[in-house]
Amino acid sequence: MTRRRAVHLPLAFAVGLLAAALVLPAGAAAVGAEPSGDSAAARLSAPTGGQGKTLRRYARDTYASLVAMTDPNSGLPADSLDSDGTASVQTSTTNIGAYLWSTLVADRLGIIKHKDAVSRLRQTLTTLSGMERDETIGADGRPSGQFYNWYDHRTGAKLRVWPPSGVPLKPILSSVDNGWLAAGLHVVATSVPEVAKQAGALFDSMDFGFYYRPDANRIAFYWASPTDSPCCYDTIVSESRIASYIGIATGTIPAKEYFGAWRTFPATCDWSWQETRPVGVDKTYLGVNVFEGAYQYDGMKIVPGWGGSMFEALMPALFVPEDRWGKDSWAINHPLTVAAQIHHGLVEAGYGYWGFSPSNIPEGGYNAYGVDAIGMNPGGYPSNEDNTFVDHGAVGCPEFHPNPLPDPPPSAYTNGVVTPHASFLALRFAPTATLANLAKLEHDFAIYGKWGFRDSVNVGSGRVSDSYLSLDQGIIMAAIGNALDDDLLRNAFATPQFRHALQPIIAMEQFNAGPADRGARVDLP
Repeated sequence: MTRRRAVHLPLAFAVGLLAAALVLPAGAAAVGAEPSGDSAAARLSAPTGGQGKTLRRYARDTYASLVAMTDPNSGLPADSLDSDGTASVQTSTTNIGAYLWSTLVADRLGIIKHKDAVSRLRQTLTTLSGMERDETIGADGRPSGQFYNWYDHRTGAKLRVWPPSGVPLKPILSSVDNGWLAAGLHVVATSVPEVAKQAGALFDSMDFGFYYRPDANRIAFYWASPTDSPCCYDTIVSESRIASYIGIATGTIPAKEYFGAWRTFPATCDWSWQETRPVGVDKTYLGVNVFEGAYQYDGMKIVPGWGGSMFEALMPALFVPEDRWGKDSWAINHPLTVAAQIHHGLVEAGYGYWGFSPSNIPEGGYNAYGVDAIGMNPGGYPSNEDNTFVDHGAVGCPEFHPNPLPDPPPSAYTNGVVTPHASFLALRFAPTATLANLAKLEHDFAIYGKWGFRDSVNVGSGRVSDSYLSLDQGIIMAAIGNALDDDLLRNAFATPQFRHALQPIIAMEQFNAGPADRGARVDLP
C-alpha cells in the first residue's frame, strides 16, 4: 500500500485553545461543534449538505448490520456478525446497551418508523426483564441487580460455556459492561414514553455501589464472588467512567470517587517503569489528593489512558458532556487525544490513515490497539500487528535507563490496524479530518458494504476484517446520532438529576493538559 505524503499544518487545530470545530473551511458548519456556554439547552451545529448526506448513509447501513445480528425472538444483538450473515451465539450487556441506544438513534433519524422502534425496544426490554441476574444483597438491603457478562443472544440464557469451544465460562458481573447497559436503558427511559416505565425500572434496579471499594476509592473491575472481586480501574481516561458517572448520579457511589483514579502514575523514580515520565502537580478535590499528571507528546501535554486508545478516552463523552462541563479538563484533553491519534497515524507511523482502538485483528481474532505514547500501560497497546512500541525512559532516574530510546521510524510500523469506530469517536472534535479519513478508508479498501464499515483493516496489506462488532457499530450510531440530532444521546443522558450530581465535580478539576514547551503541529492528509 502506497503511503501518502503528510502536509504539515499548525496545531491551532487542536490546541488553540481547543475549539471543538477543528480545521473546517471558512463558512462550513461544524459537525459536533460545541456552542459557547454550558446551558442545558445548548445544541450542536447541524452538518451541511454533503456531510449530512454521508453521515445518514453511514447510519442507515450501520443500523442494518445491527438488525441483521439481532435475534427476531429475543430482541438481543449478537456480539459479532460475519460478512456472510453468520451471527455469534454470545452477546454481552454492553452489546445490548448499544442496541438500545442505536435503535433510539435510528428512530430519531427516520431510518425506521417510530412504531417499529417501540416494538424493537419493548421486545429487548422484555427479554432483559427475564434474564438471570445477580441476587447478592448490597449495603442498601436489595439485590445488586447486575447482569452477567455473557448471554446466549437467541434466548437470553446466561452462558456457562464459551461457544463454540465448550470451555467452561466463569460468570462475572462487569462494572463497565453493566454501565453501558445502564446508559442504554437510561436514554431510552428518558426519550421513549411508550417503554419509559419498563426501561426505567430495569435501570433503577441496578446498584452500582456494589462495585465501590472505599479503601481504594475506586470501582472494581468485576465481581464474581465475595472472594473474587479484583480492584480496580486505575485511570480516569477509561471507559469505566460511565459506571462511575451513573453510580455518582444515582447516589450509590460518593462524588469523591471521581478523583480516585490516577490521571497519570506519579513522576517519582519509584514509578520509573513508565514508558514516559509524567509532568504535573498535586491538587486536592473533595479531600482527595490528585496528581495532575500528563505525558508530553508531539508538543502537547495529554492526560493518557491505559492503552492510548480512542475508546477509552472518548466513548463516555458520547453520553456525558464532559467537554462542556469540564472547561479546564476534558475540553482540553479530548481534542488533544484526537490530535495525537492523527499525528501517530499520519506522521509517527506514516500509515496514511488513523484511528486506533480495540478491534478485530483483520486476519482473525481480537486485540487492543492504541497509540502507545499516550498510554500508561508499560506493556503498551500497539497500533500495529507487529507490536511496535516506544520507550521514552525515566529521565532523571539514573538507575532506570535515564536516556530515552530513539522513537521507531515510520518504516518500523508495519501492518497497522485502523478501526473506523475510532474515527467516529473523533467526529465531534475533528469533523473534517474524521470525514476525510473515513472517505479514504472507504475508497482505498474493501471495507464498506451494505452493513456499513467492517470492523478494521490492516492498512499495510489491505486485509479487511470479515466481521462487524455490535459494540463498535453502536459507537458509530451514537456519534452520528449526536451529530445529526442536536446531541440526542447527551441530552437524553444528562437529565437535571444527573447534571446536578456530575457537573460540579467535573467542573472543579484542572488537568495539566495543553501545549508543551515547543510548537506543536498536526498532520492532515
